[in-house]
Amino acid sequence: MLSSILSKSQCAACKFCCSFRRQSLWETPLFPPEVAEKLSKPNEYGVVGEFRDGQVILGGYKTDDPEEEVPCTFLDPHKGCVLKPGDKPFDCSIWPLRIMRKDGELVIALTPTCPSIGAVPSQALVNLVENSLGDKIFEYAKTHPEIIKEYREGFPII
Repeated sequence: MLSSILSKSQCAACKFCCSFRRQSLWETPLFPPEVAEKLSKPNEYGVVGEFRDGQVILGGYKTDDPEEEVPCTFLDPHKGCVLKPGDKPFDCSIWPLRIMRKDGELVIALTPTCPSIGAVPSQALVNLVENSLGDKIFEYAKTHPEIIKEYREGFPII
């Protein structure tokens, strides 16, 4: 959805959005129940995930270091995400954007840690959100309110 802003090669080279530190597990994307059910059993990807309330449970932390990052279960280090578009969480398709609740209202915010976009939204990103992507995000959130995160300071609102 962000292909006019981020190229697939930029994302594939980085993969930052596909790994999580313990303190960022709240950002782990949510899978729709039917996809979580499918991916928690042997499936076409050859990777079985463990889920809790739609979030994939990440194992693999080797130390007590809170800065240690662990990749998503469905991230192949050489190919990137192994999921087909229909199985990929909506959160993944809009990252580094997040739909959040701030003071009782829904807002679209930028995750300030994306190495390719940076901490400040470009005018191109603002235009994309205002002209098409924002409506899709708000519509999806209406039918899938579980993807709405509570607002966190430091996330620029678009």
